[in-house]
Amino acid sequence: MGSLTVVDEQTVTYRPKKIRWVAIPIAVAVAGLFTVLSFGLKGSAGFDNSGSFQRGDQAAMIGLGILIGLGVLAFLRPRVIADAEHIRVRNVVGGYDLPWSVVRKVRFDRNSPWAQLELLDDEQISVHALQAADKDYAVDGVRTLRKLHAAAVDA
Repeated sequence: MGSLTVVDEQTVTYRPKKIRWVAIPIAVAVAGLFTVLSFGLKGSAGFDNSGSFQRGDQAAMIGLGILIGLGVLAFLRPRVIADAEHIRVRNVVGGYDLPWSVVRKVRFDRNSPWAQLELLDDEQISVHALQAADKDYAVDGVRTLRKLHAAAVDA
């Protein structure tokens, strides 16, 4: 399963690679931990007149673990898709679909956690799909985006 997809000669897709090795096991571990903990919810809740744990409490604990696990999996959402005319950036929260004409340059500064798009109005958009942790893969992705940007601006 590659993280770079070439749809046609002009369209590229990048997704972060190393975060998968972290997020998936953590999501599974959290869901598993909450499931195991739910079986420990038996008897009294431990407070005066507080009642006792029921099956619904156990189910709620499992559900909470699944929800937290899904929240961790949200870190797999980032993606950037670019072609000759525009770039679509999807980050953990939010996304952008921009024509290359509004992008001043594609940046990947030293010590930056991910690439950025510098726009003509001096705004910056983070590109979470190209992360410093992915090293050469991210650098190659930035170079490809720069080539697409240069071709679009020069055209």
